[in-house]
Amino acid sequence: MRGIRDRDIHKPFFASEHRRRGRKTGGRFSPEREHRRRVSRGDIKYILLSLLAEKPQHGYQLIKEIENRCGGFYRPSPGSVYPTLQQLEERNYLTSQEVEGKKVYSITDSGEQLLAQQPSSAETLNKSEEQPKLIELKMTLRDLQEVIMQVTRSDKSKNIDKVLSSLKKLKKEIYLMLANEED
Repeated sequence: MRGIRDRDIHKPFFASEHRRRGRKTGGRFSPEREHRRRVSRGDIKYILLSLLAEKPQHGYQLIKEIENRCGGFYRPSPGSVYPTLQQLEERNYLTSQEVEGKKVYSITDSGEQLLAQQPSSAETLNKSEEQPKLIELKMTLRDLQEVIMQVTRSDKSKNIDKVLSSLKKLKKEIYLMLANEED
């Protein structure tokens, strides 16, 4: 059992709830990491199988397709995709062939049977109603970043103080929303 560390005592109770495997964000909420939480380790093989059930693809295409369907908030690492593809091929759930110097994977009948056993895992990626919201969120974050950069370039400390205060309030509101969601 993990104990409370000295550095955790001063953090809000909800900050530690959003820590996930992978890159550290200092306990802060990150939409990319929140989405990653919904794509658990064991689901990647079903996600890959579901994409290959649609059409044969090579590894990089699969990575890009997952990223696109997640609105850009999640991109699996090649270190998780390629070994999984190799493992699925070794277990005869996939076949591969060289096409223009790239290894293109196709699902086999046994792969389709495996996929049918875990339909909820494959549906993790196919939440199409979330994709437009995620893309809009990402674009809004980019726009906000651009506006903040304009404020910092304006060299007016009064504006910087106002923006900083607004961002701190917004951050607190989001944390409170997340804390209430978990109740």
